[in-house]
Amino acid sequence: MSQNIIGELKSAPCIVRYPGNPVLAAKDIPYQASLVFNAGVTKYQGRYVMVFRNDVFNDERRFQYTNLGLAFSNDGIAWDVQPEPCWQVGDEENLRVYDPRLTVIDGRCYMCFAMDTRHGLRGGIAVTEDFSKFDILSLSVPDNRNMVLFPERIGGMYVRLERPFPVYSRGRDRFDMWMSDSPDLKYWGNSSLALGVEHVPYANDKIGPAAPPVKTSKGWLTTIHAVDLDPERGKNGWEPAWRKRYCAGIVLLDLDDPSKVIGMCREPLLAPEAPYEVDGGFRNNVIFPGGMVLEDTGEVKIYYGAADTVECLATAHVDDLLALCEAV
Repeated sequence: MSQNIIGELKSAPCIVRYPGNPVLAAKDIPYQASLVFNAGVTKYQGRYVMVFRNDVFNDERRFQYTNLGLAFSNDGIAWDVQPEPCWQVGDEENLRVYDPRLTVIDGRCYMCFAMDTRHGLRGGIAVTEDFSKFDILSLSVPDNRNMVLFPERIGGMYVRLERPFPVYSRGRDRFDMWMSDSPDLKYWGNSSLALGVEHVPYANDKIGPAAPPVKTSKGWLTTIHAVDLDPERGKNGWEPAWRKRYCAGIVLLDLDDPSKVIGMCREPLLAPEAPYEVDGGFRNNVIFPGGMVLEDTGEVKIYYGAADTVECLATAHVDDLLALCEAV
């Protein structure tokens, strides 16, 4: 199946990158770190909390292991990284945990994550009281990931967005955003398609959730990741070949039935443009939001991994983001 090549993409005019980006990089970590990115960020118990992915490589740029690190902040900009990782797995079956997403529900902090196992990639949900211990509530069957929780029950049910990997049935990358619900955060079902690749004009490969949704008066404001593939890109980072580009998009979901997309920006919210997004990274041309915080002022802080290498921040006003989401 041929893919339409997508040309130059630009970020939305309303989005502003923090001038001091990146807000977190390997040099800021007090233990061994190589790539620090794809963090989950939320406000919890009066301060910002970040759980970040740390991939460790040796001097020959060979992968060694992954752990999750922890940082706190009073302003969402300057981060106090804790002296030790907060979670690492590695046993006969479970190989590593990564790509955390944080959501506070009824005063408790939940973390969605991806877990590589010897029998496939599983998406999980854990709860923590102090980020020193994570109690796993559920793990999906392979292959599923990029799960994010809504910050409150909807119609009495917990709700999540997710991105399954139907490689066998579709023949190649062609992954979409789905929604499932649960009465207890353990048993998940009632799954339905929320958004398909074909609905996103700047994607030709795959899409899926990014940061957990935030509630507005007009709907659930939701970031997505959208991927386009160009075989001519060739080597584009540390890897021998990296032909994909990851952009961030913005979508509006119905408050009462979030399986309904009621608005969507038909161009990227954030496209790779800054030097730390397009050059010198593990995988260049990658933007992946993992945290979105709506402030009382209406400012929205969006935290994103750049080039699978560093963690960055961009901001916009919530009204401008809503205005981007044209009715569909």
